[in-house]
Amino acid sequence: MIATISEITNTKVGYDLAFPNLGIFITNLKNTITIGNFTIAYYGIIIALGMLIAFTVVTKIAKRLGIDDDLFYDIFIIVIVFGIIGARAYYVIFRWDYYQIRPHEILDIRAGGLAVFGGILLAGTAIVIYCIWKKINFLKVLDLTMIGVVLGQAIGRYGNFFNMEAFGDYTNNLFAMRMRAEYIDTSNITFTQALNTITENGIDYIQAHPTFLYESTLNIILFVVLVYIVLKRYKFDGQILASYLIGYGIIRFFVESLRTDSLMLGNFRVSQIVAILCVISGLVIYVLHFKNVKPFDKLEKISKSMKKKKEV
Repeated sequence: MIATISEITNTKVGYDLAFPNLGIFITNLKNTITIGNFTIAYYGIIIALGMLIAFTVVTKIAKRLGIDDDLFYDIFIIVIVFGIIGARAYYVIFRWDYYQIRPHEILDIRAGGLAVFGGILLAGTAIVIYCIWKKINFLKVLDLTMIGVVLGQAIGRYGNFFNMEAFGDYTNNLFAMRMRAEYIDTSNITFTQALNTITENGIDYIQAHPTFLYESTLNIILFVVLVYIVLKRYKFDGQILASYLIGYGIIRFFVESLRTDSLMLGNFRVSQIVAILCVISGLVIYVLHFKNVKPFDKLEKISKSMKKKKEV
């Protein structure tokens, strides 16, 4: 439920989350929906919705390019299964100090705990293996798949909003997000945020960068760029994959620098390390193309199944 400043002031009702500098205050923010005796997390609903929309968009683009969209039904299943497994495994591995004493929580993803890079890595590997097995041009498949991936990421980030997680350090900029401190994992509250605690009507709030909003918005922009490239400026197989790796790598490196809950490897943020590797990988693909080096030629034979049979 969204309320205005005057409603909050007049009723003296505490809000759960707000964007105070935009005049937006939200009360009774829930992260689950109950149907009978069954509880479903909004986090899961939003991720599922993102996947469905992404699949729909990719199949439409495939049709427009004359590629058999039936292929992407198999790819969709691969992305869902291996994407979720990889995302959860990646997160658990880098939070093993927590899960080794709570093994019963490893499979519980309703409260969050999915790492995007892990999902992309495992799902991407599974797609390549599948395409080689089917003798399909895996670079072309990955090109279209990454368009769906970035759109799914843009939508899925709103799951973090409902869970009040994956936020950044303290800020009072135009988009500053204010949250009830009692709802936040104290390990993710920084000294600066604690120092700038805001108390209203006896309720403590912390303020933070809404990194979910930053990343989602930037991902939408990247999605538009990738669609433009594939429809208007597509020069070689692997171009969208390379552009995604470079674009998302830059986006994630920036967003990760703001977050307070980063997975760490020593003193380094794991996602920033992976983001740098993504940018380098994308640049390498471009360099190999411009130098006319094609190490995957023997594996890039386009299967007839990718070409829609033309009506006689």
